[in-house]
Amino acid sequence: MTWRPGITGLPARDNRSGGDTLLLEQYLPAFILFAVALMTAAGLIALSHLAGRVVGSRTKTYPYECGSPLLDKGRKRISIKFYLVAMMFILFDIEIAFLYPWAVLFRGLGVPGFVEMLVFMTILIVGYAFIWRRGAFDWE
Repeated sequence: MTWRPGITGLPARDNRSGGDTLLLEQYLPAFILFAVALMTAAGLIALSHLAGRVVGSRTKTYPYECGSPLLDKGRKRISIKFYLVAMMFILFDIEIAFLYPWAVLFRGLGVPGFVEMLVFMTILIVGYAFIWRRGAFDWE
């Protein structure tokens, strides 16, 4: 198989020379790593259940809150600022996660890639306008 980089940089699949075995060869290390990770996690959990001792008492099962007794109920209203900050983080995170790969592949994507990024940026700008109107950028 010859190396022919495409837009993604991966070799093009050649169906004439047993492409299915090539696909298996490419993903086999990832499958092995996944299996080892699963076995390690299961082994550590099983080991902690076998080696650890469980001694329960009223004091140990009581909810812990910074060393002081529980003063307030668990269900209380949270300020809208919390949700606005979370929304800003998600918007910034998604924007950066998609902007870097797009910038790297910009020339290979052509006009359709540019139009798709314009649509994506328009959606993000609408989100920024929403959180701006809600006062998320007003830090008090």
